Amino acid sequence: MPHRNKLLDLLNKYKTCSVEDETAKSKIVDFVKNNKNCFSRENLEGHITGSAWLVGPDKTSVLLTHHKKIGRWLQLGGHADGETDILEVAQKEALEESGINSIYTDKKDIFDLDVHLIEQHKEVLPHYHYDVKFLFYAGDFKYKISTESNALKWVDILEVKNDLTYCNNLRKMADKYLNLLKYKMLSP
Repeated sequence: MPHRNKLLDLLNKYKTCSVEDETAKSKIVDFVKNNKNCFSRENLEGHITGSAWLVGPDKTSVLLTHHKKIGRWLQLGGHADGETDILEVAQKEALEESGINSIYTDKKDIFDLDVHLIEQHKEVLPHYHYDVKFLFYAGDFKYKISTESNALKWVDILEVKNDLTYCNNLRKMADKYLNLLKYKMLSP
């Protein structure tokens, strides 16, 4: 289990903020503990993925991708493909999917968690993504659309929070980020 310990340590430190959050954390911890190949797509039950809530230089917008396979707006992210450092996975995916080279984080703790079913796509059977998300910042607004996206766009985080056309997962992260900003502004 040593290759899973870093992720389990991050999960152990993660402070949940809702019943939904606690449920996701519990499912991911159980999955990681009970699956030696939790970081591999070959695991037919599911696999760990890493995502980035990528905030723009203005600190008020987030970069979203209109995902080709899934067909909706999502945060940047993707498969671990055997890599066990999920923070690195999330950053690599953000770089690949955005083309922005100046992506950084000042917080190496988990920002959010989610477990969701991926429907069958061609020969790939339905399976779960155990998604571990981190907060990143972009040093630039200029992006390049990758082959995995129909489009990319910077969206005001307040719009994401309040617009019901965005999925619950995005609205939850928008709310978390806005609360984090509020806390930072009120803290000494």
